[in-house]
Amino acid sequence: MAENKLLRMDNVGIVVESLDDAIAFFEEIGLKLEGRATVEGEWAGRVTGLGTQCVEIAMMITPGGHSRLELSQFLTPPTISDHRTAPVNALGYLRVMFTVEDIEELVTRLTKHGAQLVGEVVQYENSYKLCYIRGKDGLLIGLAEQLGNK
Repeated sequence: MAENKLLRMDNVGIVVESLDDAIAFFEEIGLKLEGRATVEGEWAGRVTGLGTQCVEIAMMITPGGHSRLELSQFLTPPTISDHRTAPVNALGYLRVMFTVEDIEELVTRLTKHGAQLVGEVVQYENSYKLCYIRGKDGLLIGLAEQLGNK
């Protein structure tokens, strides 16, 4: 029997309250808006199991084009639960981690846009500086700065 093989991971999807705010936040981190569209219709509801739906999406792409975030703002049906304040040990979506050049400088910039540092920026051996932040809309984001050979 032939084995199916994974071709790639296309994106990570995050439901947001404000698409414009989320786009601005991830652009500040360094992602670029690849495209924006409204997805609706019976076919879309069959994929998600939500029935009739209307969702505005934005595809954000990382430098080099290797990874994407799909940001979704549901117009109908309305969102039914909110996991944004869950602690880092909660089940389900946890965080997206980005490797950045200057973690302290980026944290300073993001806090000016309403983000909050969850704990503190910590150095792990001589390898990385790491931290978690919450965007002003509550999304948990990990940041890492590789030390030494960059």
